[in-house]
Order: sequence, then structure tokens, then C-alpha cells
Amino acid sequence: MSATVTDKVADGGCHGGRETMLAAAHAAGKSDTLDRYAADYPRGPHDQPQSMCPAFGALRVGLRMRRVATILSGSACCVYGLTFTSHFYGAKRTVGYVPFNSESLVRGQLFEDIRDAVFEIARPEDYDAVVVINLCVPTASGVPLDLLPKQIEGVRIIGIDVPGFGVPTHAEAKDVLAGAMLRTARLEAEAGPVARPRQMIVGDAVALLGELFPGDPPGVAAMLAPMGLTVAPQCPAREWRDMYAALDCAVVAAVHPFYTASIREFQAAGRPVVGSAPVGVDGTAAWLDAVGQAANVAAAKIDAAKARILPVIEAAIAANPIKARVTVSGYEGSELLVARLLIEAGAEVPYVGTACPRTEWSDPDREWLQARGTHVQYRASLEQDMAAMRSEKPDLALGTTPLVQKAKEMGLPAAYFTNIVSARPLLGAAGVASLAGIVAAQTRGKARFAQMVEFFEGVGVPDAAGYGWTGVPDLHPDARAKARKLREARAKAAEAVGT
Repeated sequence: MSATVTDKVADGGCHGGRETMLAAAHAAGKSDTLDRYAADYPRGPHDQPQSMCPAFGALRVGLRMRRVATILSGSACCVYGLTFTSHFYGAKRTVGYVPFNSESLVRGQLFEDIRDAVFEIARPEDYDAVVVINLCVPTASGVPLDLLPKQIEGVRIIGIDVPGFGVPTHAEAKDVLAGAMLRTARLEAEAGPVARPRQMIVGDAVALLGELFPGDPPGVAAMLAPMGLTVAPQCPAREWRDMYAALDCAVVAAVHPFYTASIREFQAAGRPVVGSAPVGVDGTAAWLDAVGQAANVAAAKIDAAKARILPVIEAAIAANPIKARVTVSGYEGSELLVARLLIEAGAEVPYVGTACPRTEWSDPDREWLQARGTHVQYRASLEQDMAAMRSEKPDLALGTTPLVQKAKEMGLPAAYFTNIVSARPLLGAAGVASLAGIVAAQTRGKARFAQMVEFFEGVGVPDAAGYGWTGVPDLHPDARAKARKLREARAKAAEAVGT
């Protein structure tokens, strides 16, 4: 590890800028990792993620697993924010933290401290695996987690780098850890007998890839039953041994299509992969066809499965029509699926934006949406989502927190995609009723929003912000002019120094 590079990162911390951190990481020996991330998760128009810290995704995957411990290595402020967010989202687990300072980072003591922490916590009676996550500064400094032992007394040690300057979104960071775990589980299964999965699968199964609403997998299992198929444990998994059953599937369904590393491990195990999901009538029919063909199911059985479920979905759409203009944006990876379902239920969806990248597994949804006049924006920036909302003037905007805030300022009904849409069923007939209920509840308040905007017109805007004012504060043009001249003088002085 280069002391010069490490000194620079230690002094500047995670505020040194993406290019500085990236250059430091390459110089510190992390080129292979960063090159793989660049290929798996191609960047978009924005330099830094516009959602929460990407590492939250990997942390979330570990915290949702039984008998898995997680240790973070990063700046104290980052660790505080990540643990706070984790517990805000309902995690009731301890998160380990290995602190450091400039000296321990430069001298290489941080790696030794991480190693000691791993040996201390890797107790087979408590854990199946220990996950160690390097955040930005340790990654840029080249802290070599690959030198940690692969296992300690049977407890697997999984070390990953999840820097904000290398992994674009927290959704893709889920894949970083899920893929690393699947790789270890696959190699174990190839080497010999492994632990019996909690849920033994009888017959051929479909592995669902992506974090789904808990009620969706049982619904999918019911759809697949006439085809003689069932559902394997979901990935990301809830327990280590579940991954063995998932890897033993007949077909992988990439419901969330950005799990590039995880798909690579399933393909290495010889498993075919299909995209999209059973949403709406068209989506469900096409998905059952794709799954059945990939699993070598007879056409008669595929037709029987469709004959059983499609009328139910058609009836749900007829009972829950959506008559609204909706824009969709988010960073979960299911945005295109939601847009498909809205359109099939009767909504007009002129724009769908997702922070995730385009992959071949989302092509069926993209092609279907574009054929119906929907603009699909991969790696959408907040600015693009805002511009679409302003130009399309929807009856409802589904999006991220800042977009929802701006929509409400404009008097437009809006709902936070992650907490409202992702927290409800999406697949099959249940998804139709759920989404229709969301749209109806949110658009019902449109007149109320207009009244509120009119009532509060001008309140809280810059010159009227704050407490205690009975009118608009007096302007002081002389003071503003003096301040402007001082800023210009400082800028000229800085420019002169630079030359």
C-alpha cells in the first residue's frame, strides 16, 4: 500500500472527490475490483449516487440474514449514518465497526485490527458467516480484505469493497454482497456435501432474484403449480443454507434485473435466466411462457397455468381500473414493472426513470413500454425525473423523497416509491388491487393540494423564510453590492495564485 496515496486519502477523507478516491484506489491495488464494478454497474450521467450511500444495500442484505454478522470499516461519520439508516429500516441487529485514524490507516494497522475483530466474532455456535465491508476510505487506501482467512472454525469470512465512487447505487450494492455469497456457496456445493437447506425443494423450482414483498413469492408459487414447478428460496437469501437450494433451481427469474454478479454465479452453475415478472395480463403470460420454455415444460402445462391465472388477473384489472396520468421514478429496480402494471390497468405512463442500469434482463419490459409510448430512462438523474414531472404534469408522481417534495410544492399528488409502492404486492392479481389502491388514495387529494398551495403562497420562500417576520425584510442593496465585490475579488486572487 502506497504511503503517499494513503496519506492523501487519510487527510482528505471521503470528501476528497470521486476522481481523487478512484485514482488512490487504483494506485493502492484495487484496480481489479473497480474494473469489475465498472463492467457490472456502468455509471450514468451523474458522478455520485443521488440516493443513499450505496453501502447501505450490502449492509441491508447482511442484516436480513440469520446467523450472519456484519462489520463495517470506514469513516466514523459514514458508519454512524449507515447504522442509523439500518435501524430506521427495522434492523434489530448489532453492526460491528473497526475504527481507525490517519496513523493506523497509513501504517497498515487497520487491516490487523479488522483481522483481530473477525477472529473475535467468528464463533460457529453463533454465526455461519461474517461479512466485512470496506467503505470509501479503506477501499481507496487499499485495505486488502482478500487477505483475510476464507473461514475460521467453519465460519465463512466474506470481505467486500463497497465504495461510493465505485458502486453507483445502493440497489447494486445488494448484488455485490449477494453475488459474493452465492459464489462461496456455489464453490462449496461443487466441492462436496453441504448443509441441508431449511426448505427442501421437491421437483424443479424457480429462484426469484430480488428483494420482493413477502406475499409475492407464495403467489408466484401458485401460478407455477400447474406447470409442475415451485419456488426456490429467494435471493438475496435469508439464511446461508438457503443459497444451496436456490442454486439447485431449474430457472432463475431476474425480477430485479440489475443483479449482474448474482446472475453470473447462477449461470456458472448452469442455470438459465429469464427477465421481467408476472405483472398484468401481458406480462404474466409472457413470463410464464419464458419460464416454462427455460424449464422444458410441455406447452400444454404452460397453457394450463395461463388458463388458471390470466382470467383472475383480468378480473382484478376490471374491478380496479386506474384512470390517471402517472410518472414513475425510483432506485429500487422494479420501476419498469410498476409502469407496466399501471398501463395494463388503464393508466397513462409517459415517463419511467430508474437509477439502475439497462441490462438484457430488463429488455422485455423496456420494449413493451416503449411500444406504448413510454419514455424509459435508465440511470436517471434527479434532474431528469424532475424535468419529466414538470413537463408531463401527471395526476400522480411516484418517485424519490426530493421529487415527492418538489411535486407537493407544485400542488401535485406524489408518493415515495420505496415506502409506498415497494412495501406492497406487485405480482399477479394482488399487485393490481394494491397499485390501484395507491393511485386512488393519492390522487383523491389533488384538490386539497391545490388549496394548500394557494393558501400558503409565498410562505417559507427565501425572503419570507424564518420565524418572527410580520412582513418582507428590508432589502439592503449596498450591503449586497459590497459582498458581491468581495466575492469577485477573492475569485480573482485565487485565479492569480493558480497561474
